[in-house]
Amino acid sequence: MHDIDHAATLLRELKTLGVSSSIDDFGTGYSSLSALRNFPAAKLKIDRSFVHEIETAPSAAAVALAVISFGRTLGMRVNAEGVETAGQAQFLQRHGCDEIQGCLLARPLPADALEALFRQDGAPRWDTPAP
Repeated sequence: MHDIDHAATLLRELKTLGVSSSIDDFGTGYSSLSALRNFPAAKLKIDRSFVHEIETAPSAAAVALAVISFGRTLGMRVNAEGVETAGQAQFLQRHGCDEIQGCLLARPLPADALEALFRQDGAPRWDTPAP
């Protein structure tokens, strides 16, 4: 990410090969708006630090809303990391977030246990988070 132009070129080349990419931890580190608008990413991920406080800190909620709007405007799907409460999930769903990930849906699991979880009836879903 030290050479934004080179990174954008590589991402465009990967996209032509059928590889989709996600921009992780958006809102932290190197995620400059001027650079990101030129990346051909399919998904934008809201960093857990903002998700954690969306119910209690208006500034965190504002950032989450801005990221959702930014991603949607650029034609990206939006994923929220670190969703732990039903209130966080409801806020994100109400405001157009496409996907969530976090302990609300399931605790971290080994790959085989995760596969078994999603094969059973009543598996965690975005539209019906587990209690």
